[in-house]
Amino acid sequence: MNIVIISVGKLKEKYLKMGIEEYTKRLGSYAKVEIVEVADEKAPENLSIADMEIVKKKEGERILSKISDDTYVIALAIEGKMKSSEQLAVDIQSLMTYGRSKVAFIIGGSLGLHEDVMKRADEKLSFSKMTLPHQLMKLVLVEQVYRAFRIIKGEPYHK
Repeated sequence: MNIVIISVGKLKEKYLKMGIEEYTKRLGSYAKVEIVEVADEKAPENLSIADMEIVKKKEGERILSKISDDTYVIALAIEGKMKSSEQLAVDIQSLMTYGRSKVAFIIGGSLGLHEDVMKRADEKLSFSKMTLPHQLMKLVLVEQVYRAFRIIKGEPYHK
């Protein structure tokens, strides 16, 4: 399986980079994983609703340019469906079983994802009703994908 994690903004925090690198390395035994960072749109602190939409649209265009037509897209969104780790594993296994070999997880910027990205998504996934920093979300996501593969293979994992 080919997994790509597409996120807005460059990760700067060393401790997050180290965690993501560790789980990406571990995931290499199960799948090909690529981390793609698209540039965030520079914007002042106080934006109008129209300006926010422009920022999300530009970031969304960058995201969509990284997705091929045959990719199954999972957008991380607060309004998405919440799942257990076991259910995520079942869903990933189902994708593999039915020939969906390319999967993209999308993490938006600080303003979220543009509606065009949400329309392209085959599925919307939520890790929490709380707002989490997108940089931290990347680490949580890669760990959960790793955990899913451990579950799929029947290997031990912490419950």
